[in-house]
Amino acid sequence: MIDTSPNTSHDDPIDVLIVGAGFAGMYMLHRCRQHGLSAHVVEAATDVGGTWYWNRYPGARCDVESLEYSYSFDADLEQEWRWTERYASQPEILSYAQHVAERFDLKRDITFGTRVTAARFDETTSTWQVATHADGTGSEDGGGPEGAASLEARFVVMATGCLSSTNKPDFEGMDDFAGEIYHTGEWPHEGVDFSGKRVGVIGTGSSGIQAIPLIAAECDELTVFQRTPNYSLPAHNGPLDPAWEAWVKTNYPSFRQANREQQAAFGSHVPRNERSALEYSEEERQQIYEERWQAGGFAMTRSFGDLGSDEEANQTAQSFVADKIAELVDDADTAALLTPDQLFACKRMCVDTDYFATYNQDHVHLVDVRSTPIETFTPTGLRVGDTSYDFDIVVLATGYDAMTGSLLRVDFEGRSGQRLTEAWSAGPVTYLGLTVPGFPNLFTVTGPGSPSVLTNMIMAIEQHVEWISDCIVYLTANGLATIEASAQEATAWVGHVNRVAEATLFTTCNSWYLGVNIPGKPRVYMPLMGFPDYVRRCDEVAADGYRTFALA
Repeated sequence: MIDTSPNTSHDDPIDVLIVGAGFAGMYMLHRCRQHGLSAHVVEAATDVGGTWYWNRYPGARCDVESLEYSYSFDADLEQEWRWTERYASQPEILSYAQHVAERFDLKRDITFGTRVTAARFDETTSTWQVATHADGTGSEDGGGPEGAASLEARFVVMATGCLSSTNKPDFEGMDDFAGEIYHTGEWPHEGVDFSGKRVGVIGTGSSGIQAIPLIAAECDELTVFQRTPNYSLPAHNGPLDPAWEAWVKTNYPSFRQANREQQAAFGSHVPRNERSALEYSEEERQQIYEERWQAGGFAMTRSFGDLGSDEEANQTAQSFVADKIAELVDDADTAALLTPDQLFACKRMCVDTDYFATYNQDHVHLVDVRSTPIETFTPTGLRVGDTSYDFDIVVLATGYDAMTGSLLRVDFEGRSGQRLTEAWSAGPVTYLGLTVPGFPNLFTVTGPGSPSVLTNMIMAIEQHVEWISDCIVYLTANGLATIEASAQEATAWVGHVNRVAEATLFTTCNSWYLGVNIPGKPRVYMPLMGFPDYVRRCDEVAADGYRTFALA
């Protein structure tokens, strides 16, 4: 039986209602408790973990090294947890999240199997009236009105994650397909048996690149439908080096601080070469790229300082990766299809294990659907142009409605009845990626306009949670009921985010950073580049008594 009642009195509003029990929601709950704030979490799934609860597809793995993709707020937790691999897998990360929940006794203040559907700001009481419904299944679609309940809270913290609303293409004929269809972001807990099956995978983004080698190892025949080839760097994953683990754990405070000073809040142990790629001879440049390629992970992105700002320098990285793909893929035509034709790293970089070599297997086929798109599903498979393909299983590796999807699924009503969908009709407008003008006492963890997906997410989460909780403590101590971003500050902040992005090459690609993977979504570069500068700005605002906000 799932408890759907917060562990608080019905006579008083909760101080903080937290939506989502992933790494952000769990730490927000813990932090509220530390400050003596009453807090409760509402979670659609049946357990903690967030992204790592839903994404159970074969090969699901973090692309930030495990000793960095972990909480830093508790020294004992850092020392006691033992990671087994350089890059942790989904089951291990989920086990870590469950360990944290148990260690800090978090579940007694979490309502599972329940989704927040709407929230209205009551201007007479300065509180949020929040509607929920429960079905207890942990399905993304939620339940029916029979599970409806309402909550009242002084503050609402949206800890719903940046990659948690699946993007499901509405292909014609999908309902007619007699086989099974799965989305990588909603994978069955019991797994999927591919043995002896004909499988189609649609999409070659990060989840597709991770899943395809493992699906290929199990199925009889695999056909991959690719619209856009992606850059992918080798992970060189393996068991965690005991000596490296011991060094990091001995030096965790300084190691974490060094990461906080990195642009992406991780990777301080991988030196960043600030010199231009064009300052080197071809031979020297190739040697540097090769060393970084062999190091694995995102090391190659740190090869030279101008890969993100100078197109000629960027082309040297493009050529190196193209040569690597040609070496790894036996068939020249397949290698050409797998070679990206956009700038290096202007889309989300992927990290893989044996992805390109998978296409050397006789039972693995690649179909280009950019020039000839998927026309329709059929009862036995799908059709591309004049060619029909028969499948037992189709996997949608089609990504997410990133950064704004989960926020806009809730029917938010702010001051004067303004709805968030209206306020963001031309793209998300936030101040610091934390607050939205017209929606007092509403906070977004790693929201649009913050570094979020361009960083080590757990470090970005910790910074946001600490800022939000400190802000609520300040308001409470000073007898203030509301905090609200001004439209002027938010407009200026959006302009700042855009200027930072436009100073790079990264706005030139059709990436999900811009929302272009979702039909009709405004084209806006949503994350902010540069974690250290962002943190300094947030700290300045807090140190100045939040004077850039309207306080009442």
